[in-house]
Amino acid sequence: MKRPDAMSDSHDPQSTKAARIKLTTDRIRRFTCPPDKSQAFLRDLIAPGLGIRATAGSKSYIFQSKLKDGRTVRITIGDWHTLDIDQAREAARQLQVVVDQGKDPRQEKRKQTAEAVAQLERNRLTQAPALEAWAHYIHARRHHWGEAHIACHEDAAKPGGEPRPRGRKGLTQPGILRPLLEQPLSQLRAPTIEAWLKEEAAVRPTRARLAYSILRAFLNWCAETAEYRDQADPAACTTKAVQQELPKKKARKDALLREQLEAWFREVRRLHSPVVAAYLQGILLTGARPGELCILKWEDVDFQWNSLTVRDKVEGDRTIPLTPYFAALLRDLKARNETPPRQPARLKKGQQEEAAAAAPWQPSPWVFSSSQSATGWLQDPSNQHKQACRRAGIDPLTLHGLRRSFGSLAEWTETPAGVVAQIMGHKPSATAEKHYRVRPLDLLRMWHSKIEAWMLEQAGMAQPTEHTPALRAMPA
Repeated sequence: MKRPDAMSDSHDPQSTKAARIKLTTDRIRRFTCPPDKSQAFLRDLIAPGLGIRATAGSKSYIFQSKLKDGRTVRITIGDWHTLDIDQAREAARQLQVVVDQGKDPRQEKRKQTAEAVAQLERNRLTQAPALEAWAHYIHARRHHWGEAHIACHEDAAKPGGEPRPRGRKGLTQPGILRPLLEQPLSQLRAPTIEAWLKEEAAVRPTRARLAYSILRAFLNWCAETAEYRDQADPAACTTKAVQQELPKKKARKDALLREQLEAWFREVRRLHSPVVAAYLQGILLTGARPGELCILKWEDVDFQWNSLTVRDKVEGDRTIPLTPYFAALLRDLKARNETPPRQPARLKKGQQEEAAAAAPWQPSPWVFSSSQSATGWLQDPSNQHKQACRRAGIDPLTLHGLRRSFGSLAEWTETPAGVVAQIMGHKPSATAEKHYRVRPLDLLRMWHSKIEAWMLEQAGMAQPTEHTPALRAMPA
């Protein structure tokens, strides 16, 4: 008669040929797979479902049982070298409990693994800086925004520490939201935002209010996104304590007076950069928003039909007239833009190699281009404008104040308010304007040219004829 532990020639531990004995370390050590078999099994007499499987090169503990629906489940518990018999029996008993509950241990294990991975991700998000969610937010909302709005968000979160442009000394400062975004999203709560807002409002109240609105929209988006919903608190920006620290919104009243036009035009046209000079005059003469005009491309300028297509933050875009003097300014810029830079007559050896490797020169697509800007278009010439205003003896005037000046000075010409609003891109304010006023471009041009001519007359400047370049020299 064969020894019980020698009855191991079965391929199935549940078959009648499989041995059912009390497993011991010695028996497991002596148990081997016959040469003519791919695997052999021994069943444990003590722990239901526990067995040892031997193959040509290894032996491992297994658990095998039947589910209530009749399906057989087999799970490898572990190698016999790493687990002793008592640990294997305990693992088999736990698996049998799961089977008795009518569950498949394999599916339960996958669920536990998925939950563990999800918990690790939640823990990672809890500790990760809010910059990660910020990058996701910018990517998700980018196609809804204009270029100026995107640039505003990027500026608010910039890391800083880079050399200042145009040869200025020192390094750039971090964006206004950077200290908050470097913290975990779960820590952006009302006390943190209150302390940040109190500090920033004392130094730069206007920027702080704008940054607050950006932050509030960001937290609202996070609260509606499944990935960040558990970390974000949209109410952090709406508590009473935070609202009390929010700088009050003050309506600016800065605008040019009629008698200031002559001094303003004189000093602006004397600016070193013709691009900046044309840009500032363009805001005053068109009433466009500063951000709309700086991203104007040459493809948006139609010299044949004297029109400009402006990217409107309200309507998407709008077409306004291109008046004679401003058209002359743009023709001058276009000629400069399409003129290749002058190359030295002789180049050193290293310069010759650099010139050969450089990409061929192409004109800029931007009307108000800037070679020192990362975007390629003019960013913020406020400092140059302040200097011009100071030389003209005018109180500091914001770029938006020039847009406000257009709307204010247009009343001197008795231009209809609806015409001015349509040129500036304001929404109609009355039912008649919304539904019963359709003004074609030529009608707008008649009034717009009248406004420009009146401004030039007050500035003591000659009215330009069609296709006449704008002269920049002014008498002292």
